[in-house]
Amino acid sequence: MLPDHTDPEHATLDRDTIPNDLLAELRALHRARPEALDADLPELGLTRLTGGRNNRVYRWSSSRGLSCLKLYRTDKRDRARCEWNALRHLGEHGVTAAGAAFWHDPHPELPAVGLRFVPGLPITKLDRPSKALPALVTVLRQIRQVPLGPFATLGRLDAASDFVRRITGTWTEQLRQYPDEALTRDMTALLTAWHDRGDAAVLAEPAPLVFSHGDGNLDNWLWHDFISAIYVLDWEFAGHSDAAYDAAELIEHPSARTIDDDRWLALLPELGVDDDQSRRRFAAARRTVALRWLAVRWKRSHDQVSAFEHQWRRTRTLLANGG
Repeated sequence: MLPDHTDPEHATLDRDTIPNDLLAELRALHRARPEALDADLPELGLTRLTGGRNNRVYRWSSSRGLSCLKLYRTDKRDRARCEWNALRHLGEHGVTAAGAAFWHDPHPELPAVGLRFVPGLPITKLDRPSKALPALVTVLRQIRQVPLGPFATLGRLDAASDFVRRITGTWTEQLRQYPDEALTRDMTALLTAWHDRGDAAVLAEPAPLVFSHGDGNLDNWLWHDFISAIYVLDWEFAGHSDAAYDAAELIEHPSARTIDDDRWLALLPELGVDDDQSRRRFAAARRTVALRWLAVRWKRSHDQVSAFEHQWRRTRTLLANGG
């Protein structure tokens, strides 16, 4: 369980600003007609926003001005508390690009957080996504320098150990269900090549921990062109990680294909991959993350052929060339 990092000095203010009546209406709607929460709710002053990673996010004119109201999916990770704690922690250490959280209502059925509204377009939607890279790496450096604080015992989502476990356990078992398919033989050959490189053992080695956003999707990064400012959203999967793995997870995320590899690799020292040991770990992580994304694409290989074939070629090249 993630510890509550609420600042006692502001706790009363945060409770006082929770829109209890509005949240009560939303939870009643969730019980009666949950699908209604997937659209605009003009009668409640809420406009549905895209994104949010299986949560529901709305633009809302609150007493604090234009804000976001976020309703969270409930699962093993306390997403709402994680995002609340991460934003408070980052704010205390001067990281303004993360936005801000106003209040947190840890309701067991439908937890909620009030957030500052952040303008901008996702990097992936820009005409020239690479123009946002200098600002992105600057913010990532700031994030790595933040003390772990309440996240010292909580790892990020999709950590190296998670990906290794899914590759060696879940995906291997799934492939065994289709022993006679040509794709199974091809995928198994890549798995064998990955095993032979010893990447799992490299990633199991200890590495210095840093604070991590926990999600390499560039759709989480908004660029405000008019003021040349960048913001990073969705902190529900934050936790500790290491710089080399985080760099690999960012560069091998499918959303990163909007920027060519040479630009990414030129930024490795600024992403914390700056010596032989971290470069070795980065290469192992990069191959592992690519293989994990291949497993994801393999599941949809019949109806998302282009995406699967692209990931297949990319993974094969990384394994052949050493990453």
